Parts: sequence; C-alpha cells; structure tokens
Amino acid sequence: MVDVLEAIDASALRRWAYRCVDSLTARCDEINALNVFPIPDSDTGTNLMFTFRSAVESMRGAGPVADARAIGRALAVGAVAGARGNSGVIVSQLLRAVAEASADGSLDTVSVQAMLRRARVLVSDAVSVPAEGTMITVLAAAAHEAAAHDSNVSLATLVVDVAEATARALDSTTDQLAELREAGVVDAGALGLSVIFDALVEVVTGRTPPRRRYSRPHEHERPTVDTSASGAAECAGAPEFTSGSAYGRPLGYEVIYVVHGLDDAQATTLRQALSDIGDSVVVAGDGSGAWSAHVHTTDPGGAVDRGIAAGDVRGVRISCFGLAEFAGAASLDTHGGAPLSVGRDILALVAGDGAADLYVQEGATVVRCDEAIDSSVLHRAIVGMKHREVLVLPNGALSAQELVAVGAAARADGKDVVMLPCSAMVQGLAALAVHDPARAAVDDAFTMSEAAAGTRWGSLRIAQVRSLTWVGTCEPGDCIGLAGQEVVIVAARPLDAGCRLLDQLLATGGEMVTVLVGAQASEDFGARLAEYVTGAHPGVDVVVYTGGQPGDLVQFGVE
Repeated sequence: MVDVLEAIDASALRRWAYRCVDSLTARCDEINALNVFPIPDSDTGTNLMFTFRSAVESMRGAGPVADARAIGRALAVGAVAGARGNSGVIVSQLLRAVAEASADGSLDTVSVQAMLRRARVLVSDAVSVPAEGTMITVLAAAAHEAAAHDSNVSLATLVVDVAEATARALDSTTDQLAELREAGVVDAGALGLSVIFDALVEVVTGRTPPRRRYSRPHEHERPTVDTSASGAAECAGAPEFTSGSAYGRPLGYEVIYVVHGLDDAQATTLRQALSDIGDSVVVAGDGSGAWSAHVHTTDPGGAVDRGIAAGDVRGVRISCFGLAEFAGAASLDTHGGAPLSVGRDILALVAGDGAADLYVQEGATVVRCDEAIDSSVLHRAIVGMKHREVLVLPNGALSAQELVAVGAAARADGKDVVMLPCSAMVQGLAALAVHDPARAAVDDAFTMSEAAAGTRWGSLRIAQVRSLTWVGTCEPGDCIGLAGQEVVIVAARPLDAGCRLLDQLLATGGEMVTVLVGAQASEDFGARLAEYVTGAHPGVDVVVYTGGQPGDLVQFGVE
C-alpha cells in the first residue's frame, strides 16, 4: 500500500527537489534534442538540470533539520543564483513561488493553488516578451487547472490533474509556435516543466505518471508549414502573448548574471535596458533582493555594464552560440590591412609550475598569475597572440568587470576575443579537454563553456585570520573548504576538510574527480584524497595532478 500525502512537508519538499534533479538528468538529452526556440542551441535540458542542481545544493546547505519554510527559501535562492539559460531563470520563479507558499509551513491543496497562481504572475513579470507555445503557456495551463478545483479537493487529486493538464498543454505547443511546428516538436522548456510536475505527483502519490517520449521527426516526416497570413494569425495565440521577430531572432551571445540590491522598480528598469540591446530577456528575483538577469545579445559587454549600473553584479557567464554571419566573418580583416592567419589561440591565466605545464601540453598559451596581476597584462597578451581569434580561460584570476573591459579593449585592437566562463583552473582544464580547433570559433567557445560550467569545483585553503563564515568561526591555521566561492567546511585537519568537501561535491552525482594539488600540500596529500574517493564513492574515477599553485592546498573538479 502506497502512502498518499495530504500535505507536502519538509521531507516531501526535499524528496521532490531530488526527484526533479534525477528526472531532468534522465531526460536531459531528450529535452536538449527538442530545443529549437528561442535559439536552437540544444541546451535547455542541461540548463534545467544544472539550475535544479544549484537549488538542491543550496537546500543541502540549509541543514538536515530545516523546516519547509527554510527549504523552500533555500531552493529559491539557489535556483536564482545558479540559473542557467532562459529556461533556468523561468524555473527559478516557480521555486520562488514554492518558497512564498511554504513560508507558513507545509503545502496543502490551498497553498499549492496559491503557489501556481503566484508562479504564473512571477514568470509573466520576469519575461520581457512572452511567447505562446512555451514554458509560459504550460505554466498558465497548470495554474488554470489548479484554480478550477475546489479548495477541499485532496492534494493528490490536485497535483495529478495539474500534471495531466501540463502534459496536454505540452502536446499543444507544437501548433502554437511557428518554429516548433516547422520542426515538428514540442517546446523543450515546456517538457522540462512537465517533468517537474510529474516529479511532484511521484512524491505525493507514490506513482509515476505514464508519459510518452519525444524526439525530432525525420526530415520527410516534418509537417508542411503554413506561411500564409491566416496561418500566422492562427499561431499568434492569446492576446496577452506577442512573439515579434526580435524575440526569435538569433543573436550572438547569451549573457547571464546575478544582481544584488535591486527593488522591483529597479529590476523593471534593468529589464527594459537589456531589451534595448537584445532579446530573450528575463530578469527574475529570489524575493530577497537578488535578481538573475538573462539576455541574448551581440553586445555582451553592454549587457554586463547595464547590470553594473543597476547594482552589485556577480557570477557573470557569457556564452556564444552558432551564428553563421559571425563564423563566416571570423577570418576577415575589417581594419583595412592584411588578414591575420586563420586559426585561433587559447590563452589561460594559470598559477603554479605543474598547472602551467598541463595547460601548455593541451596547447594553451599561459599567462602566469601566481601573484595578483593587473588586467593590462592580459590585454597585452591577447593583442600579442598570432591569430585574430582568441579564447581566454580567466580561471578566476580577474573580476568580471575587468574581463569585460579587457575584452572591449582587445576587440578595439582588432581581436575577436571571447572570455570563457571558467572560475578555477580545474574548470579551465575541463574546457581545454573538449577544445577543437577545427570547429568554428563560436561553436568551440560554446562547447568549452558547457564543459567548464558542467564542472563543479571546490578548493581547500588554510585560514590566515580569525573570521566568521556561514558554517561557523574559523581560527588561524584551520582548513576551510569552499564549494565555488562559498565556505562550506571548517576543520582542524586538511584531510578531514578535503574528504567532507568531496562528499558535498559528489552529493549530486559525478563520474570523475580532478585533484590539482597545490604547493603547500604534503607530498602524499593528493594520493590520500584519491584513496578516499575510491573507497567512499565507488565507480568515480580520480586523476591527481601536481599543480604547484600557491594559496589553494588543492582544487577539486567534479564532472
């Protein structure tokens, strides 16, 4: 006999979040393959999966005894901070609605209805130009279905009916958007949303809804598209949606970052400012002053500048996607002189002799940053590269603002430069592993960016001064473990800190751990960490390198 829940308490919220990660991971490739709108870059499944992973990692940080309110809050904060792509930012607003609904405790029928109403409003406010036949349409169908139920209906009946309405709305997206109808597919983000609601059904009822699997039809199976005026009118959808040509027009870069310290009015102003230079604009908040901003644009520096003008910008990620005119122009001389030689350079900011050797072996040109460097050093190195195209692996050595300024200056000097989103040397190594000089620069940059973003990273350092962290006070000489930039471990012994940090980094999965051992670590430190992973996490491969970097005892990369 399966226990059917009457309310979603803290334990059930946790199970739902974990189930979402598992389900989105299992169907990631399927969702990616359907991705044709607004950009056919085959990353919607990946973006949803990593957004939910970020939410789950934040939830884990709330502690094992956190109540429903704390868990909902942590999910929203983590999703907004780690949102990936248009779809990830939209899903972050669903989790913000969950946080608001769980503020008074467990979720029952009435609070789930309120949550879906609120999610629809939050998403509608966040998206600059909503389009029919997308996640927004499916979320609206879910909210409408929930509102149609009496408040005394059981929670199980409500979530099952909402999931069924979502699945029906998903199947309808093909005929609601020209790009989907031409490709013969459902909307990728809408499928992700359906997976999320099905996960809720599993938690509440203990049963998995039977669902079909989706794929792109072969060329001869695709439907004939009606391009007449009447056909266009039929797919325009409800009056509140507009899908002007700007929304679906491919641009050159995806820019996403988090801005702190905004109120609703300032977020609206930022949304409009980004709309002036691009499309697919979403600016969405976590309810406590942090806002995730997303835009597709040909002016990534301008997009970041608008964020900086609005507030405190963190976590800038800039990715390229395939654009034929960009790729075709990559080898052209637009300054009137002789063209630069065809090809591209990889330039990496690296600390440590061993790490530098690794990068050089992979074909990169290294700029050493064992001590803090000025941004002018990077600019001179870029300008001095042989080829016009230069991909830069910053590895956390310079701030986002400095990188944007360097990129703008280098482009003014005739270089086609892309700053890849690498915050640590282990992420840079992951990016280098998929570098292919035979690809177009935009495609190579995108692939490398995906590899870097898909590598969770952490580090160990020895505290130099007494300070207060999120996990308690650390004293001089303590070992602190960081997941990304956040302190998550404080321990007296480095090995203890390393093992606990590895457990956290591997909590949401991983197939391989890269260990980059620093100059201050003991000679056998890397080997002892590798031995721990082999014993505690069977099936996970470990590779240990002597990096020799100052500062970090060790860097971990999990892929």
